[in-house]
Amino acid sequence: MSAMNRRAALLAGASLAATVFATPRRALAQAAAPTGPFTLPPLPYAFGANEPHIDAQTMEIHHDRHHAAYVANINAAVKDHSQVAAMPLEQILAKLGEMPESIRPALRNNGGGHANHTMFWQVMGGKGGAPTGDLATAVTRDLGGLDKLKADFNGVGTRVFGSGWVFVTTDAVGKLALVARPNQDTPLMEGQRVLFGNDVWEHAYYLKHQNRRPAYLEAWWNVVDWAKVAERYAAAKAGSLKL
Repeated sequence: MSAMNRRAALLAGASLAATVFATPRRALAQAAAPTGPFTLPPLPYAFGANEPHIDAQTMEIHHDRHHAAYVANINAAVKDHSQVAAMPLEQILAKLGEMPESIRPALRNNGGGHANHTMFWQVMGGKGGAPTGDLATAVTRDLGGLDKLKADFNGVGTRVFGSGWVFVTTDAVGKLALVARPNQDTPLMEGQRVLFGNDVWEHAYYLKHQNRRPAYLEAWWNVVDWAKVAERYAAAKAGSLKL
């Protein structure tokens, strides 16, 4: 390569680096995601809203990179499957066995990841406390009360081998149940509805809690937004809860 060509290449590289470092990371994540029917929902609060229990850097990386990657990947998977691309995500997941075999793993992993995280952001950003009204009644009736729910939920989450989720599900009449799923699987795949859940993949907690998953599970209750969970409960009983 001539000296002139080397100089041009160096200048071009410097220009690209300057552009990357001058562009907000969120804009870069959005620019990198292929367009399609699925979109990354904005985080409904600031990255630091869950401090000190979940640190701002974890929230930023988790939302802007991990969740964004699931959205990009499911859009890439359905790009050449217009009928699938036109379906709501909850229907895709409920009918996963009917999806084209060539894209079924991508739909399971990335569609599940998109659905799980869309729910996850909604139920956080609060100050903990306790549920009230119909939701509190259901927690007591079906799960033995809030203290027992927390203990059982944390125990189930701790026992998830490797990566996965712990969920509280609800049916159409408002009956609650506690379940776990591996990887990015979701009860939506069995036609159930998720009331709320916690992500126990290491990327959800490792920067602050390292390998102490039980400590993360315990801390997480301090950022649950029970008002949002109650809204989801009412929507589930009304038949309007999607993800």
